[in-house]
Amino acid sequence: MIRILHAADLHLDSPFQALGREKALQRRAEQRQLILRICEAVREHRADIAVFSGDLFDSEEVFSDTGQTLVKALSALEIPVFLAPGNHDWYGARSVWARLPFGENVHVFTEQEIQCVELPELGARVWGAAFTGKYRNPPLAGFEAEKDGDTVDILALHGEVGNPASPYGAITEEQLARSGMDYVALGHVHGFSGLRRAGDTFYAWPGCPEGRGFDETGEKGVILAAVEPGCCAIDFLPIAGRRYEIAKVELTSAADALAAVTAALPADTARDIYRILLTGETDAAPDTAALARTLEDRFFALELRDETRLRRDIWAERGNDTLKGLFLSRLWKALEQASDDAERERVTQAARWGLLAMENGEELPLI
Repeated sequence: MIRILHAADLHLDSPFQALGREKALQRRAEQRQLILRICEAVREHRADIAVFSGDLFDSEEVFSDTGQTLVKALSALEIPVFLAPGNHDWYGARSVWARLPFGENVHVFTEQEIQCVELPELGARVWGAAFTGKYRNPPLAGFEAEKDGDTVDILALHGEVGNPASPYGAITEEQLARSGMDYVALGHVHGFSGLRRAGDTFYAWPGCPEGRGFDETGEKGVILAAVEPGCCAIDFLPIAGRRYEIAKVELTSAADALAAVTAALPADTARDIYRILLTGETDAAPDTAALARTLEDRFFALELRDETRLRRDIWAERGNDTLKGLFLSRLWKALEQASDDAERERVTQAARWGLLAMENGEELPLI
């Protein structure tokens, strides 16, 4: 059995423009600490191999401190480390991968064609390929490795499964099943896949180990995979220092906004970046500026969005000699004859939707 620490999509040196200059600088420095936490997880869980499946860097522009941190951390590991460059950090003769002086334990795949590194001391072979530009053809097209006894075959790739039109290394389940691999360590998609299987081939992607925006919310981490021929088990290891979270808070009164938000939040939010969406109907618009000033110390960063609607008396035009008035009068009779609260709510919703249709408006239904 081979224990593999599988990471991908670190996107080191991301700009973090939405956070402002000072916090963006802090976040990039924290990303370097992310490298150290991953290496600590390698040691803690006694991995035999570490695999990084592309997009370690966000772009070709890499800060010197980031490159030095990566080289020092990976070269200090006492196990083989494999890097498969992706579409953001593709390999080229002048790329960062060609300049970084890694130790002998670190192998960077440099070709589009799948290459093989044999590890006889572990009874394993590690295969891999690189992006050599921003786009690439399907990496597994026509690929099939001949099995070699009980040797464990591992493949490191940056690519996208299930989208045959993808320009980012499209991969099909049929190709995975024919590959002859025991475990395919993928990168590119930023959410955790869980363990998947195509034929006798197991595959997974860990997602990014730390979110960088509100499209990457929740806990993030890396994979610890235990692989042997015909068998695979994985654990997801949360490793993010900070999380992005979105919280929807329904208000019934603008005056009670602070209490409603406080009640909706978990106890410890200090390390995280939050977007709070204020929804519901209120008599007045909430004072988001004052609310943000009161709450901002509870978060690393906070974004407040007011999506509330001003409360209206939907029955105000009942009895008028207009289309709206006649429509509302008829529904008012149904409301008076309703047998319970549920039926009254249905009639009220019908009135709301009817008014919106006549006013060419749009809103989310209140349930």
